Amino acid sequence: MKSLTFWLKEKLWLTPALYIVMAVLLSITFFYIDLLYIEELKPYIPSVLLTNVDLAKTIMGNLSGALLTMTTFTFSTILVVLTMYSSQFSPRTLKNFIHDKITWRVLGIFLSGFIYNTLSLLFMRDDLYNTDVISTFVGIVLAFFCLSTFAYFIHYIATHVQVGHLVNELIKDTEQAISKIEELQEEQEEPDRSWNPIGVKEIHSAKKEGYVQFLSFKKLVDYAEDQDLSVEILVQTGDYVYEGKPIFHVYKIGETEVAVNKFYSLGTSRTSEQDLDFALQKLVEVALRAISPGTNDPNTANEIIVRLGRLLGRLSQLKTGPFLLGDEEKAQRVLYRFPPYKEILYKTFYQLSHYGKEDISVLISIIDSLTVAAELAPHRHYEDLWNTHSYIFEGVDIHQLKSFDQEILQKKIDRLAETTDQHSYNILLAEKADSSAI
Repeated sequence: MKSLTFWLKEKLWLTPALYIVMAVLLSITFFYIDLLYIEELKPYIPSVLLTNVDLAKTIMGNLSGALLTMTTFTFSTILVVLTMYSSQFSPRTLKNFIHDKITWRVLGIFLSGFIYNTLSLLFMRDDLYNTDVISTFVGIVLAFFCLSTFAYFIHYIATHVQVGHLVNELIKDTEQAISKIEELQEEQEEPDRSWNPIGVKEIHSAKKEGYVQFLSFKKLVDYAEDQDLSVEILVQTGDYVYEGKPIFHVYKIGETEVAVNKFYSLGTSRTSEQDLDFALQKLVEVALRAISPGTNDPNTANEIIVRLGRLLGRLSQLKTGPFLLGDEEKAQRVLYRFPPYKEILYKTFYQLSHYGKEDISVLISIIDSLTVAAELAPHRHYEDLWNTHSYIFEGVDIHQLKSFDQEILQKKIDRLAETTDQHSYNILLAEKADSSAI
């Protein structure tokens, strides 16, 4: 079922195709109404809504041309926005616009309006009708609806292309991914025992190459319970796997044939539904583009970096490392390894620390982000957060900073030390000590 869901998400043409089919059916329906039932319906229809065949041809011909022009303009606008997303934000953020339902619904509405009027124009023949028709009025209504949709689409695009809107969407995607893992871990009360599977080990490998888009944990646990299996998951969501790479170690007692390949999905690209690394990566890439010399928008980067702190704070509350998922009887069934919190911090900040080390505002925002994460994090992660700050400042030349910059930075570090229950230090003396040691 999940594989079908991912397949449908990738097929962007399905939404416009559905609207086109509806337009074809609507055109055929009103063709038969005009041909067979219009005389019976005339007493109930205002005469102003009916037109003769010649006038219907003129109106529908003009509407078809106008709607085709609007469709072409809308498609061009979509391409411009896609180019802007790729160049200004990040190529990874293209999916956030491409998979937007509004975009493809608007395109589908325009195409359906054009298809309806063109088909209805094809049906308008003098030898078929002996009376006025209602199809023209329906075409006019569709044209007005397309015009209203076009006005809404312009407003939607103007709002959607703003970086603040994109950041909010990316944060929302990350929060949804975190919530799914929180829900999974809350439902599983991990046994105190260690992982000691019983049975003969089988290796189940990937049948093709691609990225692990999702793992169906709950269904895998249920299947392992039914078949009396123990399953060790060897990959994480977002990992690239090649054909033949081991995905599962399955421990079974009997001779039952095991089919576990249906509990994961591989695709040509990563998705943020379960892939926390990828969700955070998209936010980081937008921030990196903002601090690049070509864009030079550090304030946007600083806003993203600080907001990353709240997401990292929520992530710190998750259980990391090996995690056991059990069935209703709390028996060990599935072993999955969540990435360590230290690794998550490293992947979040290692590029930001490299490209932002010469911008004091970025450095301050990184310390603020770590402080926000520390305020939400449990005590066990304080040391990781403090060590991450130390790693970031390994490549910073403190003596090149101006006096006020040094003062503000010192205050931020003092606050982080207080929040993480660590001993603060004088950044200038620490720099001199490092230089002497070298």
